[in-house]
Amino acid sequence: MRSTRRAASTVALACLLLASCRSGSLGTSPSASPGGRSPGAGASGTAAPSGSGRAIAVGAGPQKHYTVQQQPAAGSCHVRYEHGEPLEDPQCTPGAISPAVTQANLKSTICRKGGYTSGVRPSAYVTGKEKKLNAASYGFTGRMSDAEYDHLISLQLGGDPNDYRNLWVEPADPGHRKGAGVNNKKDPVETKLHTAVCAGKVSLAAAQRAIVTDWTTALSSLGLT
Repeated sequence: MRSTRRAASTVALACLLLASCRSGSLGTSPSASPGGRSPGAGASGTAAPSGSGRAIAVGAGPQKHYTVQQQPAAGSCHVRYEHGEPLEDPQCTPGAISPAVTQANLKSTICRKGGYTSGVRPSAYVTGKEKKLNAASYGFTGRMSDAEYDHLISLQLGGDPNDYRNLWVEPADPGHRKGAGVNNKKDPVETKLHTAVCAGKVSLAAAQRAIVTDWTTALSSLGLT
């Protein structure tokens, strides 16, 4: 009887200890973060692609009737300077291309003699309103007549005509005399790129990528200087 009682007591004690260990291990395990997602992960749990590898957005393309586009929040965009020249904020103005212009149809679009850019450009009524809104986005307080409402990827390079991602209030070059009107060094760069694309020296995509990366180095990066 005594040996039986001892065996029963030993078994009972072992069961109590085992239950205690199991309870303790569950109670001390670290809790998972909400949703089972590690801290710092994005909404999908994966990191967003880097800016340098991101494809250029495709806009709506030419429209029969353009409407005033909503702009980034006031004060949310900031002009930066490279080689003494103003550059857009890539977060606000990353560029957008027109689906109507492709490498295959250059001769009938941007490379045809006259008519393309004037035929797709939004009216001054629309761009005038957008320019004021975008100036607030960039915190621009200078003379509006000295700033250009610029297509980052120009129309002659297949840029989208009225996508807010492709338009920004470009300040005048440093040293520009106030009241002298629009005068910047980006326009000649665009013209040279257009000539090179139409001559088959560089591809349309390469020219577009060079201009959104840094227009001040676009020509040299493509070996066109």
